[in-house]
Amino acid sequence: MNRARAQPAMPVLSLCLGLLGGCAWLPPAPAPVVLPAEAPLAASGGGGSWPSARWWQAYRDPTLDSLIDIAVAFAPTLATAHARFDSARQSVRLAGAAAGAHVDLNGSVERQRLSDNGLFSPRLLGFSWYDEADLGLQARYTFDWWGKQRAAVEAAVDEARAADAERSAAALVLASSVADAYFGWQGDEARLALARERLATVRREAAIAVDRMRTGVDSAQPIHRTDAALAAARAAMVMLEGSAKLRVIALAALVGRSTADLPRLTPRPLPVVAAALPADVRIDLIARRADITASRWRVAAAAQRVKSARADFFPDVSIRALAGLSSIDVGKLLEYGSRVPLASAAVHLPLFDSGLLKARYGASRVQLRSAVAAYRQTLVDAARDVAAQAAAREQVSAQRAQRVLAVDAARQIEAGAAARVHQGIIDQRAELAAAESWIEQRDALVQLDVAALTADIALQRALGGGYTSAPHVANLDSMAQKATP
Repeated sequence: MNRARAQPAMPVLSLCLGLLGGCAWLPPAPAPVVLPAEAPLAASGGGGSWPSARWWQAYRDPTLDSLIDIAVAFAPTLATAHARFDSARQSVRLAGAAAGAHVDLNGSVERQRLSDNGLFSPRLLGFSWYDEADLGLQARYTFDWWGKQRAAVEAAVDEARAADAERSAAALVLASSVADAYFGWQGDEARLALARERLATVRREAAIAVDRMRTGVDSAQPIHRTDAALAAARAAMVMLEGSAKLRVIALAALVGRSTADLPRLTPRPLPVVAAALPADVRIDLIARRADITASRWRVAAAAQRVKSARADFFPDVSIRALAGLSSIDVGKLLEYGSRVPLASAAVHLPLFDSGLLKARYGASRVQLRSAVAAYRQTLVDAARDVAAQAAAREQVSAQRAQRVLAVDAARQIEAGAAARVHQGIIDQRAELAAAESWIEQRDALVQLDVAALTADIALQRALGGGYTSAPHVANLDSMAQKATP
């Protein structure tokens, strides 16, 4: 009696031993991924604030606001980033669908003639043609005891989150590019106004030189000098007009519109920016940069793929059930006697695959190391970007302070020369020379103002442009929200 009971248990015991033997080839679990918690910056900051989500509004320019809004809505570059995110989101749906249960409904009707020279002769069976109908409802489910399917879903979710962060990074690059091109155009217009003023001044000098030559006071040499100055002034105007046109073309390309469809561009005084980094820039930069967040999600996705590849070494257990009907008489298909139910369970255990599973697992480990290295490089690049842009802005700010003094001094010299001309002490040439010097100093100041804005825009971009990742982004151990098909 005991022997009879032991015989049915032998297949179960053999299966368990086989499963244990298969798991003996399982590689050890990888160590948790440890990523840097701070950006490698030398200084922690100087009491500044982080950019807001619409950081460009601090410049108080409605035209710039309109340009960036149009760019965010219609720019082709941002549309590409949206498409990548949508593709990643659909990948999440695919992974979630693959991990669930599957139910299929199958039906078929066949009519076939028996061969006269076949195994069963129609003369013996009494018929040459026969019909066969099948109708079945099949359900199958694979148990995810080892977390393979769950890891695949979470990897897809992490990739979608990375694509979402990259979409934010693309929007920031677009907005900063629009702002940089717009203020470049404003700078060209401001310098163009000064170039016209300088041209008018040189023309006055040329007229004086001609009058002095006609009266015999001077030779023609001063006229040649003023002719050269006039040519230089006209060349500068042509250069600035061409640069302004190129800026408009660049703006149109950035916002995805034609130049005629752009908002009306009106010259305005350039805003003055202040230089200060946030006090907590070393720690909070990781959560403030979209590219760092995207790289971190790539690491999380790679870690999940390692888990999924390791789970391949475990056996797969699946069950299948079929509620079906089959009959060679279509009219009797729905009768109780036509039922063909089926229930099955299957276990798949890889025993020998020429090292395929180990190769896949090794490749996933390499991809994880590559993602970690890319994250560290992204963090270093971000820190260097912040430090470089902050230094550039501070340098331009210091230069601007000195240039303001030079502009004020040139203005005082021009005012003094004008007063002496009015008193008849000197002729008008000295006043015009002082006016040219004043124009040159103001032109240099405008260039510094544009450089300061360029550096400030670059710093806003380096600081993340108002992006803030979700609190759980910084924790790779947090579980991803399970995708639903």
